[in-house]
Amino acid sequence: MLATLLVLGRLVGAQHAAPLQEPIVIRAATVIDGHGGIRHNVDIVVRGGRIAGIVPRGPLAPGTRVIDLGDRSVLPGLIDAHAHPVWYFNRQNRLHTSSDGDTPAQSMLAAAANAYATLLAGFTTIQSVGSRSDADLRDWIATQGLPGPRILTSLDPITDPRIPPDSLRALVRQRKAQGADLIKLFASASIREGGQQTMSDSQLVAVCGEAKALGLRTLVHAHSAAAVRAAALAGCTQVEHGIFVTQDVLSLLASRGTYFDPQCALVFQNYLGHRASYLGIGNYTDSGFAAMERALPLVAQDIRMALATPGLKVVYGTDAVAGADGHNAEDLVCRVQKAGEAPMHAIQAATSLNAEAMGLANQIGAIAPGLDADIIAVDGDPLADITALRRVSFVMKAGRVVRDDGVMR
Repeated sequence: MLATLLVLGRLVGAQHAAPLQEPIVIRAATVIDGHGGIRHNVDIVVRGGRIAGIVPRGPLAPGTRVIDLGDRSVLPGLIDAHAHPVWYFNRQNRLHTSSDGDTPAQSMLAAAANAYATLLAGFTTIQSVGSRSDADLRDWIATQGLPGPRILTSLDPITDPRIPPDSLRALVRQRKAQGADLIKLFASASIREGGQQTMSDSQLVAVCGEAKALGLRTLVHAHSAAAVRAAALAGCTQVEHGIFVTQDVLSLLASRGTYFDPQCALVFQNYLGHRASYLGIGNYTDSGFAAMERALPLVAQDIRMALATPGLKVVYGTDAVAGADGHNAEDLVCRVQKAGEAPMHAIQAATSLNAEAMGLANQIGAIAPGLDADIIAVDGDPLADITALRRVSFVMKAGRVVRDDGVMR
């Protein structure tokens, strides 16, 4: 089955898949570099899958391969710090579960389709947190030609609050041995169950301390202010969600250097828009949906408060689940339009700041010499109209063009 995906992926990319050592010049009218800079009328030189240089537009040697992006705005490949590409709707248009009869091959086909949709939307890197099957998807994209974003995965998250600290440390070591890129743990219940703290302070210290000792980052699901506080004090790397966060806790995150990843719109609107596909499965109950509806007005307020907190690093993750793949830019639109974030600041969150948080700042997150040639273009100017990020028309990942809706020469 995966061999079939490989063939399909190569057919999809064959038209634009140039040999990685062939120099390519990308002509760009406007470049938003991911670090807050803007350059105009430049040539981006790509060689060996990396950006070799950025130079003023000028004469080119005969035979140079040129991709002229016209008046499109050029940006680094976007990064989603929190996604779930293996979630999908089955052929009954219901959320896939282990008991619905789908085979592992069918599930992986759905995951591959989700990954491809995400890549075409301009997200060249995602962090999937998490599922054990992420590992195959990650590895086949990285080594076997399957089209999709670069994936970092936590494999299965740590969720059971009954596990004692020493056993949690052993579980972290097990995840490391299984090939996890990071550790995901739940410090609180779901928003559909009230979001209260579920893991004790000592359990959080055990997980985050062991992960740090092994060189792994930790992402913590936490909704209540108490859970967010506990994660920060435990030395965890990044906190997700924080629906009920308070200003004093946000200030604590800033003082501890903890990254904060709130969601603005996509995950809630996706759940509510696909209610029939989720309702009746697990905690997707009428009361659970009511809880999400109550939370929706809070999210933009939380993000506005977070952005105003001095020194707090607010990264970008969508929590994209089944039905949301390929729409990962919606939270950028929300953060600008609903939470008042400056477009440039939001773009930096989804590029260089996310790369920093993932420990990949020397590889991705900006258009700069020496970094991977993850380059996208959008129709319009996202600094004037953030919705331009919905109109991705060019995607290059590591020097290979996977989408170009314009003219390529």
